[in-house]
Amino acid sequence: MINGENKESKLEILISTMYKTSLSFLSAMFSNDDYLNYTILIVNQTTQDKLLISNYNNIRVINSFSRGLSLSRNIAINNALMDICLLADDDVSYVEGFSEIIESTFERNHFAGVITFQMIDDKGVLYNKYPNVILHNKKTVSTVNSVVIALDRKKIIKNNVFFNENFGLGSIFETADEYVFLRSALRKEIKIFFEPKILLKHPSFSSGRAVVSDKIIYARSAVFYKYNGVITYLKLGWHLFLLIKNNKLKSSKFLKKYKHGLKGINKYKGLLKQGLETRKS
Repeated sequence: MINGENKESKLEILISTMYKTSLSFLSAMFSNDDYLNYTILIVNQTTQDKLLISNYNNIRVINSFSRGLSLSRNIAINNALMDICLLADDDVSYVEGFSEIIESTFERNHFAGVITFQMIDDKGVLYNKYPNVILHNKKTVSTVNSVVIALDRKKIIKNNVFFNENFGLGSIFETADEYVFLRSALRKEIKIFFEPKILLKHPSFSSGRAVVSDKIIYARSAVFYKYNGVITYLKLGWHLFLLIKNNKLKSSKFLKKYKHGLKGINKYKGLLKQGLETRKS
């Protein structure tokens, strides 16, 4: 057994992945360093015939036969060992010194329960238009991608803040998992800081950027209803209008997309009636 763990580090990287049978994918993620220098927990959602095994003390693996990114994140948070956890996917590539950025930021912000950072795309361009804030609010958390979320694990678990398993890839509503998670944290009065430093590179395309796809319209409409109630019917129309204005949606598609959004709203309302969702989150 090889142990490359840095005993002084308080950081654990929680990687959500699927159908992996080899640790080779870690080389691309840690292209600027050796992954044996880090404490890593991998949740591999897979099948019985495609199991991932680790022979390193610093790399633990949970082979899960469940589905859904939010469920994967929750499994990782519940099974993590370190004080600070960084959420991760298998398609990111960390910049040199990323772990020091995270740990030093937590050292400077003792009241933080969550700290979010920046990332760039494969062209070196900032992935989002990041807010000029120190503390996040309900509006600014919409700019956050899950792979730049670092957690104070004890504060998160103490306040019972976990990912809503109805949202995210592989769930009923395939987007907004990080947004719903961060809104839940704010509701529990957890301090969410923003540190404008780059942690990683991520491919330019992601499922969340397919803003006019039926599944994203469906999911966003559910999110709108979760936080806005009946106003959602106007908010959905305004959202589609902005997509048309920004040349992301053809005006001829407005009615079709609106009807698809209504399906998402109705699905969410059905979950509310069954007690499987709550708007107080």
